Amino acid sequence: MKASIIGTTGYGGAELLRILKNHPEFEISSIHSTRDNLAISDEYPHLIGIMNNQLQKIEPEKISESADIVFLATPSGVSGELAAQFVNKNIKIVDLSGDLRLPASEYKQWYKKDPTSDEVINQAVYGLTEWNRDQVKTSDLISNPGCYPTATLLGLAPVVIEQLIEKDQIIVDAKSGISGAGRSLSRTSSFAEANENFSAYKVNQHQHTPEIEQQLKVWNKEMEAITFTTQLLPITRGIMATSYVKLKESYSTKQLVELYEHTYQQSPFVRVRPVGNYPSVKEVAGSNYCDIGLHVDERTGRMTIISVIDNLMKGAAGQAVQNANLMFGMEETTGLEMSPLYP
Repeated sequence: MKASIIGTTGYGGAELLRILKNHPEFEISSIHSTRDNLAISDEYPHLIGIMNNQLQKIEPEKISESADIVFLATPSGVSGELAAQFVNKNIKIVDLSGDLRLPASEYKQWYKKDPTSDEVINQAVYGLTEWNRDQVKTSDLISNPGCYPTATLLGLAPVVIEQLIEKDQIIVDAKSGISGAGRSLSRTSSFAEANENFSAYKVNQHQHTPEIEQQLKVWNKEMEAITFTTQLLPITRGIMATSYVKLKESYSTKQLVELYEHTYQQSPFVRVRPVGNYPSVKEVAGSNYCDIGLHVDERTGRMTIISVIDNLMKGAAGQAVQNANLMFGMEETTGLEMSPLYP
């Protein structure tokens, strides 16, 4: 199958190049950016001798005629407009931005940008692969989840669906590496500001908050608003989402680890750690894995859920390819079974 990538000069686009270059079924047919007539190896010198494809203009009609799938790795506010131009053409679409994840009215409130139409948004399947496999398989338009929501939701899903926790007691403390801010320069993500530092940002205002709440209510319509705090780690890639929940009844850590193991036994990219073992971001770097560790504090009746992913892989490009695999009837692991980088 032929794949086109729009937004190749960003970090998400670069990861798509890395994955698809070695994918046994997808062939990169074209790459696109607002900067055309430039070899991708000029933008990313690490690709010299590996990939010399030229960046091309973004022409949806032409792309639709030559590719089987298009990945939109463009910023929010851009992807939605592009998705609307590809919909109802003979091409599958995976959007890595936030443009298709929320209803138009909520999108404008949280993203501060003009939304695409609800008609387009309503056609998109939310691509949290482990929970929406059947819908993904039959869809032509996928809204790839955000990095924070992926880590948070995979960690919370089993206890929310089984209704084991209080509906108004979820607190999420989430931390991301600097690449989560994208490749554009900003003061907070500059070396001098971020190195040897640890800072909170968008406190109770992060645009991924309603995305998480929306999916929690799909699983349990009684779920209420969450407290969601994001922080910037002085590392390049990785997310750790630590969720604190109040259990309705008394359970041991062992019982809940067994619940998670059973829940994710058919999910090759979710690894549940044994009792007393907790994941770190380095242990999933460069991979499509989500590792989850649990602990029940019997003194307080609260449960701590630690979920880690690589924000550029399971939080973006890796999950996008995982969804694309299913859209074309392949095993979801195809082209994604690389081991984490270590150290």
